[in-house]
Amino acid sequence: MKKLSTLMTMALVAMMALTLTSCDEDYDIAYTLEGTWRGNMYVSSVYDGYTYDATYTELCFVQDPYRYSSGTGYWIDHYAGDAPWRYVANHTEWKVRGGVIRIHLMEEDTYVEIANYRLDDNYFDGTIYYGDTKVKFRMNHTSSPNWNDYDYGCWTGYYAKPAPGVRAASGDAKPMRVFKTQE
Repeated sequence: MKKLSTLMTMALVAMMALTLTSCDEDYDIAYTLEGTWRGNMYVSSVYDGYTYDATYTELCFVQDPYRYSSGTGYWIDHYAGDAPWRYVANHTEWKVRGGVIRIHLMEEDTYVEIANYRLDDNYFDGTIYYGDTKVKFRMNHTSSPNWNDYDYGCWTGYYAKPAPGVRAASGDAKPMRVFKTQE
């Protein structure tokens, strides 16, 4: 009986160590993730029957000082050329759990997960999971822009900083984010 008790205690200690290690890994990921990243997320927006490709995406992760593996930030897709807006911006809430980064795009009320990634002080690449769509991405670590440069909330704010010479759409019309599948 003493052997069984010893074995059970050792198993419990091993399980606790694994549990704590997982939290430490999530914290380390969140710590490295904090900051602003820029690169191609292969995002497009569909609006009024047309598809517009983002030229680059900017993600900012600000770590919550009280919940070390989560935080807030923003996700901004920048557009050029014939798109009727300069950028599509969302505030975000994010969390790292079990190594998976889950991002809530607040204005759109949608979720994106990032897994199978590599992350260091300079580069962040991996796979985005958005519903049934899987997309590879690669981003570089950059300095943080001034958050006050972007408007959030509705078509006249969060979605649309209209391109020069383009009238904003009327009503509740807004672009819909899609990820381009890669072959």
